[in-house]
Amino acid sequence: MKLRHAASAAVVAATTAAGLLTATPAQAAGGVSIHRVYYNSPGSDTGSNTSLNGEWVQLYNSSSSARSVQGWTLRDVTGYTYTFSGKIGPKSYVKVHTGKGSNTAGYRYWGRAWYVWNNTGDTAYLRTSTGTLVDSCKWGSTGSSKYC
Repeated sequence: MKLRHAASAAVVAATTAAGLLTATPAQAAGGVSIHRVYYNSPGSDTGSNTSLNGEWVQLYNSSSSARSVQGWTLRDVTGYTYTFSGKIGPKSYVKVHTGKGSNTAGYRYWGRAWYVWNNTGDTAYLRTSTGTLVDSCKWGSTGSSKYC
């Protein structure tokens, strides 16, 4: 009986250690991940800047220190690509709006003249400057937003 418990404890310890040592892509990238995608802006898709900015992707830095996202990219399945500059503060969110605006620490603007994220389903990919996948978020044709 003691042998069985010792063997079980060893398996649990090994499994727990393996789980702690296996980092998700976002953990490996220092805690930056896609938090939410608002892919279906409110109202009709008129192409106005207000409507375009109603479509956004929100990133979150869960780390206790600022993280550089210099050269990182956010893209959709089609290949539309936004390239980041600067940093995301500790425990901070950054929204990337599709339309035009003035960039701040918490809000970035893609500057596009038409929508990026498909209301019928799409995937947002976040990659480092070297192309390593940090996170992705996929949705279907229902709803207006998705928490990732």
